[in-house]
Amino acid sequence: MNPFTTLRRHLTPAQINFYFSILCFFSPPVLGSLVSVTFNAGGVWSVILLATKRRRFNIDRPMLALTVAIYAYCAAMVLASIVNGTLAADLRLFLPLITFLLFPISYSTWSITEKITLARIAILASTAACFGALALAIFQNYRLGVRAEGGAGNPIVFATVTCLAVMLCLAGALSGIEKRWKLLVLAAMAGALAVVYSASRMIWVAVPIAGIVVLLVNRRRFTNANVARFAVIGVVVALVIAAIGSHVIVDRTDFLVSDWDALNAKGDHSTALGLRVAMWEMGATAFREKPIFGHGISASRALIKQGFQDQFGLSQSFSHFHNGFLTALVEAGLLGGLALASIFVIAVRNAAKTLRVSADPVERFGATMVLVAVITYLTGGMAGILIGHDILDATLMVFLISGTYLASGRTIAPTGESAPAMAPDASPRP
Repeated sequence: MNPFTTLRRHLTPAQINFYFSILCFFSPPVLGSLVSVTFNAGGVWSVILLATKRRRFNIDRPMLALTVAIYAYCAAMVLASIVNGTLAADLRLFLPLITFLLFPISYSTWSITEKITLARIAILASTAACFGALALAIFQNYRLGVRAEGGAGNPIVFATVTCLAVMLCLAGALSGIEKRWKLLVLAAMAGALAVVYSASRMIWVAVPIAGIVVLLVNRRRFTNANVARFAVIGVVVALVIAAIGSHVIVDRTDFLVSDWDALNAKGDHSTALGLRVAMWEMGATAFREKPIFGHGISASRALIKQGFQDQFGLSQSFSHFHNGFLTALVEAGLLGGLALASIFVIAVRNAAKTLRVSADPVERFGATMVLVAVITYLTGGMAGILIGHDILDATLMVFLISGTYLASGRTIAPTGESAPAMAPDASPRP
């Protein structure tokens, strides 16, 4: 018997969404690519449900605007390959775009879950993820002697998704949605320490920025004195975390200073910083060569490898230019770069609109999800990878879908009527 059929006979659609949501929010830091498998499998299953009319599209204006931007980015990538005559060769490279194309489909299925239920799932699953991330980070750092990479297999990816989990815990504690605020604060501290052990400097920058935004979003719930007290507590907590992970911070700072000195004094591009600067220079040159449509999705690796050999005498190979927007500009020109930027601009606009007009804590929590995702991805993507990694792509979709739905979407029944979707006994207990 088909396992999906068996599952459907034993679980209601709302219950399936319940466990699906737990996996999507828990797995990125701890189980890595399981979030990609889960999200994409759920999206494909949603296509089947829509095709058989067991689900209906839930089209909200904010979701529709994001869908247009996401599809425009995908179209720009395909158009670049067509213009460069590499469409057939690039077909396999388009497979990751499926994650983005599933956005409106997964949104329609996810929105059968009651908003308060989904918000609590996101908070509690992220709480567990933060504790799991710290356990993995401690083991990898002290027992294996490597940068913490959790279940993601990559320190930068691990730091990015853990930062998001930290912010959900913090937002949950400040919003009042989940009453066990002490547990959430402890989880946020655990996740923040895991980020320190990842030694990912750009995400170290993202954590305080996103944290301040979370505090500002929820400032209406507290007096000015309380906000100031929270700020002081945050600084103290940050100092404690920095003290615990001081050996990592000192080492990474020394590396950065050393790399900077080598680059400026000797023109040494073989260091981590030097390699990034070299790729930014090569990317800028490649963009000027084909500014409108770009070189195509498969061009980055070849351009980088050839550029290192010709310009710097180095044998290096990377799949992207360590700047998300520069990579998009090289691969798909201005069309791709502007389309990618529009995704984040529209997401922020949707969130800001909700924060201006709504006092509902769940809606404001959803808007906060979107904002922290944008801040974290843009900060990390300036010197690393923005999209194009299976875990990052799936996690971005999870946050944009659930955040947009919570902030401004409507709940529908599986057949499409506006109605609560989850039975009371399926809701997580506060």
